[in-house]
Amino acid sequence: MEWFFWVIIAIVGLAILIAGIVVAVDRRRQLEHEERPELEPREPGGEVVVPPVTPEPAEPTYAEAVPPAGAPDVAAPPAAVIERPESATSRWARLRRRLAGSNNALARALADLLSVDRLDEETWDDFETTLITSDLGVGPTTELTGALRRRFAVDGVADPAEARRILHEELLALVDPHLDRSLNLTPSADGLPAVVLVVGVNGTGKTTTVGKLARVLVAEGRSVLLGAADTFRAAATEQLATWGERVGVHTVRGPEAGDPASVAFDAVAQGAAEGVDVVIVDTAGRLHTKTGLMDELGKVKRVIEKKAAVSEVLLVLDATTGQNGMTQARIFSEVVDVTGIVLTKLDGSAKGGIVIQVQRELGVPVKLVGLGEGPDDLAPFDPEGFVAGILGE
Repeated sequence: MEWFFWVIIAIVGLAILIAGIVVAVDRRRQLEHEERPELEPREPGGEVVVPPVTPEPAEPTYAEAVPPAGAPDVAAPPAAVIERPESATSRWARLRRRLAGSNNALARALADLLSVDRLDEETWDDFETTLITSDLGVGPTTELTGALRRRFAVDGVADPAEARRILHEELLALVDPHLDRSLNLTPSADGLPAVVLVVGVNGTGKTTTVGKLARVLVAEGRSVLLGAADTFRAAATEQLATWGERVGVHTVRGPEAGDPASVAFDAVAQGAAEGVDVVIVDTAGRLHTKTGLMDELGKVKRVIEKKAAVSEVLLVLDATTGQNGMTQARIFSEVVDVTGIVLTKLDGSAKGGIVIQVQRELGVPVKLVGLGEGPDDLAPFDPEGFVAGILGE
Protein backbone atom coordinates (compact mmCIF):
# COMPACT_ATOMS: atom_id res chain seq x y z
CA MET A 1 0.00 0.00 0.00
CA GLU A 2 2.97 2.28 0.42
CA TRP A 3 3.26 2.69 -3.33
CA PHE A 4 -0.37 3.92 -3.50
CA PHE A 5 0.39 6.75 -1.04
CA TRP A 6 3.24 8.01 -3.20
CA VAL A 7 1.06 7.94 -6.33
CA ILE A 8 -1.52 10.17 -4.62
CA ILE A 9 1.19 12.61 -3.57
CA ALA A 10 2.54 12.76 -7.15
CA ILE A 11 -0.92 13.40 -8.62
CA VAL A 12 -1.63 16.26 -6.20
CA GLY A 13 1.76 17.84 -6.89
CA LEU A 14 1.20 17.63 -10.65
CA ALA A 15 -2.24 19.23 -10.30
CA ILE A 16 -0.79 22.12 -8.29
CA LEU A 17 1.95 22.64 -10.88
CA ILE A 18 -0.55 22.70 -13.75
CA ALA A 19 -2.81 25.15 -11.90
CA GLY A 20 0.12 27.46 -11.27
CA ILE A 21 1.13 27.42 -14.92
CA VAL A 22 -2.45 28.24 -15.99
CA VAL A 23 -2.69 31.16 -13.56
CA ALA A 24 0.68 32.54 -14.67
CA VAL A 25 -0.22 32.38 -18.35
CA ASP A 26 -3.55 34.07 -17.73
CA ARG A 27 -1.92 36.83 -15.68
CA ARG A 28 0.64 37.44 -18.43
CA ARG A 29 -2.15 37.85 -20.99
CA GLN A 30 -3.88 40.36 -18.75
CA LEU A 31 -0.68 42.38 -18.36
CA GLU A 32 -0.08 42.39 -22.10
CA HIS A 33 -3.63 43.60 -22.64
CA GLU A 34 -3.25 46.44 -20.15
CA GLU A 35 0.11 47.54 -21.58
CA ARG A 36 -1.02 47.37 -25.22
CA PRO A 37 -4.70 48.37 -25.31
CA GLU A 38 -4.21 49.53 -28.88
CA LEU A 39 -4.24 45.88 -29.94
CA GLU A 40 -7.91 45.64 -29.07
CA PRO A 41 -10.36 45.11 -30.60
CA ARG A 42 -9.69 42.86 -33.58
CA GLU A 43 -11.65 42.79 -36.78
CA PRO A 44 -13.20 39.47 -37.85
CA GLY A 45 -10.29 38.97 -40.24
CA GLY A 46 -7.88 38.94 -37.33
CA GLU A 47 -6.14 42.20 -38.18
CA VAL A 48 -5.37 44.57 -35.37
CA VAL A 49 -7.35 47.82 -35.37
CA VAL A 50 -5.13 50.70 -34.23
CA PRO A 51 -7.28 53.59 -32.96
CA PRO A 52 -5.97 57.09 -33.60
CA VAL A 53 -3.90 58.59 -30.78
CA THR A 54 -5.58 61.61 -29.19
CA PRO A 55 -2.91 64.04 -27.98
CA GLU A 56 -3.22 65.81 -24.65
CA PRO A 57 -4.77 69.27 -25.10
CA ALA A 58 -2.15 72.02 -25.00
CA GLU A 59 -2.46 75.07 -22.78
CA PRO A 60 -4.06 77.88 -24.79
CA THR A 61 -1.94 80.91 -25.55
CA TYR A 62 -3.15 84.37 -24.49
CA ALA A 63 -4.30 85.14 -28.03
CA GLU A 64 -6.19 81.82 -28.23
CA ALA A 65 -7.78 82.45 -24.85
CA VAL A 66 -9.41 85.66 -26.09
CA PRO A 67 -12.69 84.72 -27.77
CA PRO A 68 -13.18 85.95 -31.33
CA ALA A 69 -15.68 88.66 -32.14
CA GLY A 70 -19.23 87.35 -31.93
CA ALA A 71 -18.32 84.45 -29.67
CA PRO A 72 -20.55 83.92 -26.62
CA ASP A 73 -19.47 85.69 -23.47
CA VAL A 74 -17.61 83.58 -20.96
CA ALA A 75 -18.18 84.39 -17.32
CA ALA A 76 -15.07 86.02 -15.90
CA PRO A 77 -14.05 85.76 -12.27
CA PRO A 78 -15.61 88.51 -10.16
CA ALA A 79 -13.58 91.72 -10.18
CA ALA A 80 -12.24 93.16 -6.97
CA VAL A 81 -14.69 95.44 -5.20
CA ILE A 82 -13.38 98.98 -5.53
CA GLU A 83 -14.01 101.24 -2.57
CA ARG A 84 -15.94 104.40 -3.34
CA PRO A 85 -15.56 107.55 -1.24
CA GLU A 86 -18.42 109.63 0.01
CA SER A 87 -19.22 112.86 -1.79
CA ALA A 88 -17.15 116.00 -1.31
CA THR A 89 -20.25 117.76 0.04
CA SER A 90 -20.65 115.15 2.74
CA ARG A 91 -16.98 115.35 3.66
CA TRP A 92 -17.14 119.12 4.02
CA ALA A 93 -20.26 118.85 6.16
CA ARG A 94 -18.25 116.76 8.61
CA LEU A 95 -15.42 119.32 8.59
CA ARG A 96 -17.79 122.19 9.33
CA ARG A 97 -19.22 120.29 12.29
CA ARG A 98 -15.72 119.66 13.63
CA LEU A 99 -14.64 123.25 13.18
CA ALA A 100 -17.83 124.58 14.75
CA GLY A 101 -17.39 122.35 17.79
CA SER A 102 -13.66 122.95 18.14
CA ASN A 103 -11.76 125.24 20.48
CA ASN A 104 -9.12 126.35 17.97
CA ALA A 105 -7.58 129.76 18.49
CA LEU A 106 -9.03 131.43 15.42
CA ALA A 107 -12.60 130.41 16.21
CA ARG A 108 -12.10 131.41 19.84
CA ALA A 109 -10.82 134.87 18.90
CA LEU A 110 -13.79 135.57 16.65
CA ALA A 111 -16.26 134.27 19.22
CA ASP A 112 -14.73 136.46 21.92
CA LEU A 113 -15.00 139.52 19.71
CA LEU A 114 -18.70 138.93 19.16
CA SER A 115 -19.36 138.38 22.83
CA VAL A 116 -18.35 141.84 24.11
CA ASP A 117 -20.67 144.85 24.35
CA ARG A 118 -17.96 147.48 23.99
CA LEU A 119 -14.85 147.29 21.81
CA ASP A 120 -12.06 149.19 23.56
CA GLU A 121 -8.33 149.15 22.93
CA GLU A 122 -7.76 146.31 25.37
CA THR A 123 -10.33 144.19 23.54
CA TRP A 124 -8.64 144.80 20.20
CA ASP A 125 -5.19 144.06 21.65
CA ASP A 126 -6.44 140.75 23.04
CA PHE A 127 -8.05 140.01 19.68
CA GLU A 128 -4.81 140.61 17.78
CA THR A 129 -2.81 138.47 20.21
CA THR A 130 -5.22 135.56 19.87
CA LEU A 131 -5.19 135.80 16.08
CA ILE A 132 -1.41 135.62 15.99
CA THR A 133 -1.43 132.52 18.20
CA SER A 134 -3.87 130.96 15.71
CA ASP A 135 -1.05 130.94 13.12
CA LEU A 136 -2.76 133.64 11.10
CA GLY A 137 0.49 135.59 10.91
CA VAL A 138 1.25 139.22 11.72
CA GLY A 139 0.37 140.63 8.29
CA PRO A 140 -3.07 139.02 7.91
CA THR A 141 -3.82 139.75 11.60
CA THR A 142 -3.13 143.44 11.16
CA GLU A 143 -5.19 143.51 7.95
CA LEU A 144 -8.19 141.76 9.50
CA THR A 145 -8.11 143.83 12.68
CA GLY A 146 -7.90 147.09 10.74
CA ALA A 147 -10.84 146.16 8.49
CA LEU A 148 -13.01 145.12 11.43
CA ARG A 149 -12.21 148.25 13.45
CA ARG A 150 -13.20 150.47 10.55
CA ARG A 151 -16.46 148.68 9.86
CA PHE A 152 -17.45 148.23 13.48
CA ALA A 153 -16.73 151.91 14.14
CA VAL A 154 -19.32 152.78 11.51
CA ASP A 155 -21.89 150.04 12.01
CA GLY A 156 -21.21 149.12 15.64
CA VAL A 157 -21.75 145.67 17.14
CA ALA A 158 -25.16 146.23 18.69
CA ASP A 159 -26.70 143.83 16.17
CA PRO A 160 -24.98 140.42 16.61
CA ALA A 161 -26.26 139.19 13.24
CA GLU A 162 -24.76 142.20 11.44
CA ALA A 163 -21.47 141.83 13.32
CA ARG A 164 -21.29 138.16 12.34
CA ARG A 165 -21.98 139.04 8.72
CA ILE A 166 -19.12 141.54 8.72
CA LEU A 167 -16.79 138.97 10.30
CA HIS A 168 -17.79 136.44 7.65
CA GLU A 169 -17.09 138.85 4.80
CA GLU A 170 -13.69 139.98 6.08
CA LEU A 171 -12.48 136.50 6.98
CA LEU A 172 -13.61 135.14 3.62
CA ALA A 173 -11.70 137.94 1.87
CA LEU A 174 -8.55 136.84 3.69
CA VAL A 175 -9.06 133.21 2.67
CA ASP A 176 -9.50 134.49 -0.91
CA PRO A 177 -12.36 132.64 -2.58
CA HIS A 178 -11.18 133.71 -6.04
CA LEU A 179 -8.03 131.56 -6.10
CA ASP A 180 -8.09 128.71 -8.59
CA ARG A 181 -8.10 125.60 -6.37
CA SER A 182 -8.70 123.03 -9.11
CA LEU A 183 -6.18 120.27 -9.76
CA ASN A 184 -4.57 120.22 -13.20
CA LEU A 185 -5.18 116.58 -14.12
CA THR A 186 -5.67 116.81 -17.87
CA PRO A 187 -3.41 114.48 -19.91
CA SER A 188 -1.22 116.26 -22.44
CA ALA A 189 -2.14 116.62 -26.10
CA ASP A 190 0.39 113.93 -27.07
CA GLY A 191 -1.29 111.38 -24.79
CA LEU A 192 1.07 111.58 -21.81
CA PRO A 193 -0.56 111.36 -18.38
CA ALA A 194 -0.91 114.21 -15.95
CA VAL A 195 1.76 113.81 -13.27
CA VAL A 196 1.17 114.78 -9.64
CA LEU A 197 4.28 114.97 -7.46
CA VAL A 198 3.49 114.82 -3.73
CA VAL A 199 6.13 116.14 -1.32
CA GLY A 200 6.41 116.82 2.40
CA VAL A 201 8.31 115.84 5.52
CA ASN A 202 7.79 112.68 7.55
CA GLY A 203 4.70 112.57 9.70
CA THR A 204 2.52 114.95 7.70
CA GLY A 205 0.36 112.19 6.21
CA LYS A 206 1.90 112.38 2.74
CA THR A 207 1.62 108.73 1.70
CA THR A 208 -1.89 108.47 3.13
CA THR A 209 -2.84 111.59 1.17
CA VAL A 210 -1.63 109.96 -2.06
CA GLY A 211 -3.83 106.94 -1.40
CA LYS A 212 -6.87 109.04 -0.53
CA LEU A 213 -6.39 111.19 -3.64
CA ALA A 214 -6.18 108.08 -5.82
CA ARG A 215 -9.40 106.84 -4.22
CA VAL A 216 -11.20 110.07 -5.11
CA LEU A 217 -9.89 110.17 -8.70
CA VAL A 218 -10.85 106.54 -9.39
CA ALA A 219 -14.36 107.28 -8.13
CA GLU A 220 -14.50 110.15 -10.63
CA GLY A 221 -13.77 107.71 -13.45
CA ARG A 222 -10.10 108.54 -14.00
CA SER A 223 -7.46 105.88 -14.57
CA VAL A 224 -4.61 106.23 -12.08
CA LEU A 225 -1.15 104.74 -11.48
CA LEU A 226 0.91 105.20 -8.31
CA GLY A 227 4.68 105.57 -8.07
CA ALA A 228 6.31 104.58 -4.76
CA ALA A 229 9.41 106.77 -4.94
CA ASP A 230 9.87 106.84 -1.17
CA THR A 231 12.45 104.06 -1.42
CA PHE A 232 14.13 104.98 1.86
CA ARG A 233 11.23 103.74 3.96
CA ALA A 234 9.93 100.25 3.22
CA ALA A 235 6.76 100.87 5.21
CA ALA A 236 5.83 103.73 2.87
CA THR A 237 6.09 101.48 -0.17
CA GLU A 238 3.95 98.79 1.43
CA GLN A 239 1.43 101.35 2.62
CA LEU A 240 1.08 102.84 -0.85
CA ALA A 241 0.77 99.40 -2.47
CA THR A 242 -2.03 98.58 -0.02
CA TRP A 243 -3.86 101.76 -0.97
CA GLY A 244 -3.42 100.83 -4.64
CA GLU A 245 -5.01 97.43 -4.04
CA ARG A 246 -7.91 99.02 -2.18
CA VAL A 247 -8.78 101.40 -5.01
CA GLY A 248 -7.86 99.04 -7.86
CA VAL A 249 -4.78 100.74 -9.34
CA HIS A 250 -1.22 99.55 -10.00
CA THR A 251 1.73 100.69 -7.92
CA VAL A 252 5.21 100.90 -9.47
CA ARG A 253 7.81 100.00 -6.88
CA GLY A 254 11.59 99.87 -6.79
CA PRO A 255 14.18 98.14 -4.63
CA GLU A 256 14.54 99.31 -1.06
CA ALA A 257 17.05 102.18 -0.83
CA GLY A 258 17.02 102.36 -4.63
CA ASP A 259 17.15 105.51 -6.73
CA PRO A 260 13.89 107.47 -6.16
CA ALA A 261 14.24 109.35 -9.43
CA SER A 262 14.48 106.06 -11.34
CA VAL A 263 11.30 104.73 -9.72
CA ALA A 264 9.48 107.98 -10.47
CA PHE A 265 10.58 107.87 -14.11
CA ASP A 266 9.54 104.22 -14.46
CA ALA A 267 6.12 105.02 -13.00
CA VAL A 268 5.53 107.83 -15.49
CA ALA A 269 6.84 105.70 -18.38
CA GLN A 270 4.52 102.83 -17.44
CA GLY A 271 1.63 105.24 -17.04
CA ALA A 272 2.28 106.56 -20.54
CA ALA A 273 2.49 103.02 -21.95
CA GLU A 274 -0.79 102.03 -20.30
CA GLY A 275 -2.52 105.25 -21.31
CA VAL A 276 -3.61 106.20 -17.80
CA ASP A 277 -4.96 109.65 -17.03
CA VAL A 278 -2.97 110.45 -13.89
CA VAL A 279 0.29 109.25 -12.32
CA ILE A 280 0.71 110.18 -8.65
CA VAL A 281 4.28 109.96 -7.35
CA ASP A 282 4.92 109.70 -3.63
CA THR A 283 8.34 110.97 -2.52
CA ALA A 284 10.46 110.47 0.57
CA GLY A 285 9.48 112.44 3.66
CA ARG A 286 12.73 114.28 3.69
CA LEU A 287 13.88 116.56 6.45
CA HIS A 288 13.78 120.06 5.03
CA THR A 289 17.00 120.89 6.89
CA LYS A 290 19.05 118.34 4.90
CA THR A 291 20.27 120.20 1.81
CA GLY A 292 21.47 117.04 0.07
CA LEU A 293 18.10 115.38 0.42
CA MET A 294 16.31 118.44 -0.91
CA ASP A 295 18.63 118.36 -3.92
CA GLU A 296 17.55 114.74 -4.44
CA LEU A 297 13.93 115.85 -4.50
CA GLY A 298 14.73 118.40 -7.18
CA LYS A 299 16.41 115.63 -9.15
CA VAL A 300 13.25 113.50 -8.98
CA LYS A 301 11.24 116.30 -10.57
CA ARG A 302 13.84 116.93 -13.30
CA VAL A 303 14.05 113.23 -14.21
CA ILE A 304 10.25 112.92 -14.43
CA GLU A 305 10.15 115.89 -16.80
CA LYS A 306 12.37 114.03 -19.25
CA LYS A 307 9.31 111.88 -19.91
CA ALA A 308 6.33 114.09 -19.12
CA ALA A 309 5.55 117.48 -17.61
CA VAL A 310 4.73 117.61 -13.91
CA SER A 311 1.18 118.95 -13.78
CA GLU A 312 0.93 119.47 -10.02
CA VAL A 313 3.37 119.63 -7.12
CA LEU A 314 1.35 119.22 -3.93
CA LEU A 315 3.03 120.05 -0.63
CA VAL A 316 1.50 118.19 2.31
CA LEU A 317 1.64 120.15 5.58
CA ASP A 318 0.45 119.22 9.04
CA ALA A 319 -1.93 122.04 10.01
CA THR A 320 -0.96 121.68 13.67
CA THR A 321 2.76 122.44 13.18
CA GLY A 322 2.35 126.21 12.93
CA GLN A 323 5.48 128.17 12.11
CA ASN A 324 7.52 125.02 11.56
CA GLY A 325 5.10 124.13 8.79
CA MET A 326 5.63 127.56 7.26
CA THR A 327 9.39 127.00 7.24
CA GLN A 328 8.87 123.70 5.44
CA ALA A 329 6.57 125.36 2.93
CA ARG A 330 9.08 128.05 2.01
CA ILE A 331 11.99 125.65 1.49
CA PHE A 332 10.02 123.06 -0.48
CA SER A 333 8.61 125.77 -2.74
CA GLU A 334 12.12 126.90 -3.60
CA VAL A 335 13.14 123.39 -4.64
CA VAL A 336 10.17 122.04 -6.60
CA ASP A 337 7.91 125.00 -7.44
CA VAL A 338 4.86 124.02 -5.35
CA THR A 339 1.51 124.53 -7.11
CA GLY A 340 -0.86 123.65 -4.28
CA ILE A 341 -1.04 122.90 -0.56
CA VAL A 342 -2.66 119.94 1.16
CA LEU A 343 -3.34 120.70 4.83
CA THR A 344 -3.78 117.56 6.93
CA LYS A 345 -5.25 117.35 10.44
CA LEU A 346 -7.36 120.44 9.82
CA ASP A 347 -9.93 119.54 12.43
CA GLY A 348 -10.59 120.45 16.03
CA SER A 349 -6.91 120.31 16.97
CA ALA A 350 -5.73 122.71 14.26
CA LYS A 351 -5.48 126.45 14.74
CA GLY A 352 -6.89 127.28 11.30
CA GLY A 353 -4.98 130.48 10.63
CA ILE A 354 -2.29 128.60 8.73
CA VAL A 355 -4.71 128.36 5.77
CA ILE A 356 -4.43 132.11 5.24
CA GLN A 357 -0.76 132.46 6.13
CA VAL A 358 0.55 129.69 3.87
CA GLN A 359 -1.35 131.10 0.91
CA ARG A 360 0.08 134.55 1.57
CA GLU A 361 3.63 133.27 2.03
CA LEU A 362 3.77 131.04 -1.06
CA GLY A 363 1.25 132.68 -3.34
CA VAL A 364 -0.35 129.28 -4.03
CA PRO A 365 -3.75 128.06 -2.86
CA VAL A 366 -4.73 125.44 -0.36
CA LYS A 367 -6.33 122.87 -2.69
CA LEU A 368 -7.07 119.92 -0.43
CA VAL A 369 -7.56 119.40 3.29
CA GLY A 370 -7.28 116.28 5.40
CA LEU A 371 -9.98 116.03 8.01
CA GLY A 372 -8.81 112.99 9.98
CA GLU A 373 -7.51 109.44 9.65
CA GLY A 374 -10.41 107.84 7.78
CA PRO A 375 -10.24 106.85 4.08
CA ASP A 376 -12.72 109.60 3.17
CA ASP A 377 -11.05 112.32 5.22
CA LEU A 378 -9.72 114.27 2.23
CA ALA A 379 -11.72 117.01 0.54
CA PRO A 380 -11.26 119.91 -1.87
CA PHE A 381 -10.79 123.09 0.15
CA ASP A 382 -13.94 125.21 0.22
CA PRO A 383 -13.37 128.79 1.47
CA GLU A 384 -17.06 129.35 2.22
CA GLY A 385 -17.31 126.09 4.12
CA PHE A 386 -14.13 126.83 6.05
CA VAL A 387 -15.30 130.28 7.19
CA ALA A 388 -18.77 128.98 8.05
CA GLY A 389 -17.22 126.23 10.14
CA ILE A 390 -14.90 128.63 11.99
CA LEU A 391 -17.84 130.92 12.79
CA GLY A 392 -20.06 128.00 13.76
CA GLU A 393 -22.62 128.79 11.07
